[in-house]
Amino acid sequence: MDSPEIILEKAINIGSYKIHKTFLQKAILGFIGGAMISLGYLLYVRVVASGIESLGSFAGFIGASVFPIGLIVILLAGGELITGNMMVVSLAFFAKKITIKDLLNNWVIISFFNIIGAIFVAYFFGHLVGLTTTDHFLQEVVEVAHAKIAASPLQAILSGIGCNWFVGIALWLSYGAKDAIGKIVGIWFPVMTFVAIGFQHSVANAFIIPAAIFEGAASWGDFLSNFIFVYIGNIIGGAIFVSLFYYLVYHKKS
Repeated sequence: MDSPEIILEKAINIGSYKIHKTFLQKAILGFIGGAMISLGYLLYVRVVASGIESLGSFAGFIGASVFPIGLIVILLAGGELITGNMMVVSLAFFAKKITIKDLLNNWVIISFFNIIGAIFVAYFFGHLVGLTTTDHFLQEVVEVAHAKIAASPLQAILSGIGCNWFVGIALWLSYGAKDAIGKIVGIWFPVMTFVAIGFQHSVANAFIIPAAIFEGAASWGDFLSNFIFVYIGNIIGGAIFVSLFYYLVYHKKS
C-alpha cells in the first residue's frame, strides 16, 4: 500500500487527466458509470427481496455486500462516476492543476450521463425486462425509493455527505493498492459500509427512484427534489471530507 502522500499525488494526476478526455469519452464513460452503479443496485434489490423472508434483516447486509460490484467495474474496467469525480477532480483543483471551469464542466457532463445510464437500467432492465416489476421485487423497490424520498432536505444532505465520505475513501484506497485484489478489497468495504448504513448516493438514487416512477409509485418531482439535496451532500462528502482534508494534511509544498 502506498503512503498517503503518494496516493495524494496519484489522485491529483488522475483528476487532471480526467479533464482532458474528449466529450465523447466522457459521455460514454459517464453512461457506463451510471449503468454499472445501477446494475449493482439492481443486484441489491434482487438479493434482498429474495432473501428477506428467510434471512430477515440480514438480507440487507447481504445486499450491501454485493452492491460494490458496480464501483469495482468502474474503477478497474473503466467508467466515470460523478461521486468519485467530486473527490478526485477536486484534488486537482486544490492543487491548482485545473480551473474551476474545468471542474464544473467535468461535473456537469459526467452527472448528466450518469443519470442517463441509471435511468436506462431502471427502464430497460428493471421495467421492460421485469426485474423490478413483480411481487417482492417491486415491493423492495417501492419501499427503498419511498425511504429515500421521505428524507427531509437536511437529512438528504447529511446522508449524502456520509455516502461520499465512504466512496471517496474507497477511491483513495484503490489508488494506493498495489494490485487488483488490493483495489477490490479497498473499494469493497467502504462501499458496503455506506450501503449497509443507508446513506444516499445521488446516482444510485437516479436508478431506484425512477424504477419506482416507472411502476407508478413515485413522481419525477420526488426524484428531482431528492437528487438535488443528496447531490449537494455528495459534493461536501467527497470534495471536503476527503479531498480537502487529505490535501491539507498530506500535500507537500515545494
